[in-house]
Amino acid sequence: MLPEYKTALIIGAGVGISASLARALAREGLKVGLVGRNPAKLQDLATETSASVFSADASDPAAVSRLFKDVDTRLGEIDVVVYNPSTRAHGSVAEIDPLAVRDALAVTAFGGFLAVQEAAKRMIPRKRGAILLTGATASIKGFALSSAFAMGKFALRGLAQSAARELGPKGIHVAHFIIDGAVRSARRPDPTERPDSTLNPDSIAQTYIDVLRQPRDAWSFEVEVRPWAESF
Repeated sequence: MLPEYKTALIIGAGVGISASLARALAREGLKVGLVGRNPAKLQDLATETSASVFSADASDPAAVSRLFKDVDTRLGEIDVVVYNPSTRAHGSVAEIDPLAVRDALAVTAFGGFLAVQEAAKRMIPRKRGAILLTGATASIKGFALSSAFAMGKFALRGLAQSAARELGPKGIHVAHFIIDGAVRSARRPDPTERPDSTLNPDSIAQTYIDVLRQPRDAWSFEVEVRPWAESF
């Protein structure tokens, strides 16, 4: 159980990591809120986890403000906020549409800031809470044709570091998770010739739960998960 935490909000809920995390949090006894652009796609998961469903554009300040006010009313005080959304804009730096890059940054990085800000407003007076930000390999390594994604994830990592140093002394645990590998799914199973070469989303979710269990005098501010079978 997670005695310090009663409620959790997952922004950018869907399949994969966020679905596994919703199930894990629900098993720990937390009331869960799921946020997505299309609430209809979250209904099965909501039924399974007894979660409440919310809709919001994570990159819109007014929409995020309304979201948190709605959550205040329907779920009460939020103890854990998880930010998952990201958008990719694939293409050469010489040819990619600048507006597509702007939109990708708005979701991946600016939206993270909006979520952290709204969470902090509520957690600082209570001197407790946790804010968890989902990163990727792109948080530490930029790949060719993926500049927009790398920019967004690098920025989210910077936000996590800054927020952790500011909010940690105020009792709020901020942690950044680098998901350094492909995440296993029905559409992307492990290759038979390379078992365990992808990351099980249930195992990733367990890492989030383990971080939430940490005592304040030994908090992790960044965690990397990667397949043990990775070739270095």
